[in-house]
Amino acid sequence: MADTLTITDNRTGKTYEVDIKDGTIRADALRKIKTSDDDFGLMTYDPAFMNTASCRSAITLIDGDKGILRYRGYAIEDLAEQSSYLEVAFLLLHGELPNEAQLRKWSHEVTHHTFVHEFLRKSMEGFRFDAHPMGKLVSMLGALSTFYPEAKKVRDDKTRREQIVRIIAKMPTLSAWAFRHSVGRPYVYPDNELSYCGNFLNMIFRMAEPRFEPHPVLERALDILFILHADHEQNCSANAARAVGSAETDPYCSLAAASAALYGPLHGGANEAVLHMLKQIGSVSAVPEFIAGVKNGSGRLMGFGHRVYKNYDPRAKVIKKLAHEVFEVTGKNPLLEIALELEKIALSDDYFVKRKLYPNVDFYSGMIYQAMGFPVEMFPVLFAIPRASGWLAQWQEMLQDPEQKIARPRQIYTGADLRPYVPMSNRATKPAT
Repeated sequence: MADTLTITDNRTGKTYEVDIKDGTIRADALRKIKTSDDDFGLMTYDPAFMNTASCRSAITLIDGDKGILRYRGYAIEDLAEQSSYLEVAFLLLHGELPNEAQLRKWSHEVTHHTFVHEFLRKSMEGFRFDAHPMGKLVSMLGALSTFYPEAKKVRDDKTRREQIVRIIAKMPTLSAWAFRHSVGRPYVYPDNELSYCGNFLNMIFRMAEPRFEPHPVLERALDILFILHADHEQNCSANAARAVGSAETDPYCSLAAASAALYGPLHGGANEAVLHMLKQIGSVSAVPEFIAGVKNGSGRLMGFGHRVYKNYDPRAKVIKKLAHEVFEVTGKNPLLEIALELEKIALSDDYFVKRKLYPNVDFYSGMIYQAMGFPVEMFPVLFAIPRASGWLAQWQEMLQDPEQKIARPRQIYTGADLRPYVPMSNRATKPAT
């Protein structure tokens, strides 16, 4: 049996054979289906890329029906249990887990690029004290491009790698300083003796103590959260990084674009929405009433369901266990009992089961971040720090893919046909809209 698709155009009666590879057909193969020689050819219309593959990728696999997430073939559960974030970042970027010597070298490189130029620190003062930390991070990433003009040589392997190391190293510093600026605290410089996550906690929370010692449980919890958020296939922000990077834009500006996409509440704001929902519910006893409201259309269940997962998000399983470990240190978040009751009822209710609405990664992550002392404004920033490694892996893969060109989707024009130009004196007066 041939791996082809037979298409009959009922407009012309002509039949076409289109090759099938990896369960897909090439969109440009449809261009040969025409009604006349001057016809452009058939196109596909797919708003929001609901059923369009824009690239081939070997980085991340998601099987939403089975609840599977893998980085370079490794199950997310195994990586979260046994790896560190820097080890996973190496895996995403290089395709293989590092050996001991490689990890030591990689960690050293990242650790010793955590400092940023003092002029960049001064530019932080240009923001209002109450500016959103994510807005500042987007701006600072773009500003980094001006400090490293050689970054524009994106086809040079050595130069490209230098920028990748710099970005992963400096993301925690920029993020911590964006937070410290917003709360009026002096900036804390990196401590190269601490781990990647320990150093970030140091720059966030250190006050007057001579040296900050992160709590090992919280340090490890943040490391796991960073692993879980490192990449997630062709999501909105990864697509933004690839699309902007396809113009051979340097990685700083490409990641600024990705961060801007993550800044949107539909992408990076879901865990904050969960907290608002749980606060709105208020108590365990009010959960049944809230569930009834969701079912009759007067409420919305946040943190359940996902664009790609039609099963339990594997990251949510890891985070649920992690939440209990964190609360042993910080004290229980009062919203946890509401969340557990909400999850229990929703998972046993046919209304939600039939719709395949399961908890996603955002359902518990916000409670953990809040318990660790992060305000909700920092949640998308905490998402962006680890996702930088995934964005960079996607950006680099796009550059090395010979099939990729500058992103330029087609459109279906629905505007007016050619109209004669009307001089100003002949235009009818219309009310302003």
